[in-house]
Amino acid sequence: MDDLIKALTIFRKYVNVSYPTHCEHDVMYIMGVTKEEVSEEDLAELDELGFFWDGDEGFKSYRFGSA
Repeated sequence: MDDLIKALTIFRKYVNVSYPTHCEHDVMYIMGVTKEEVSEEDLAELDELGFFWDGDEGFKSYRFGSA
């Protein structure tokens, strides 16, 4: 759970909305943040934490998208 909290804390630097996530089968999406907004350092840390940019779909994680 610590890694998820770290990732959400990074995303919070760029967006603070009421409904920041969307989940589908095995995938968790972060809404409202674009790759261009996120610093290179944060992109690298998010990658280590299991989140990556996937074009039109935005940031997503298979690690936190399934139980």
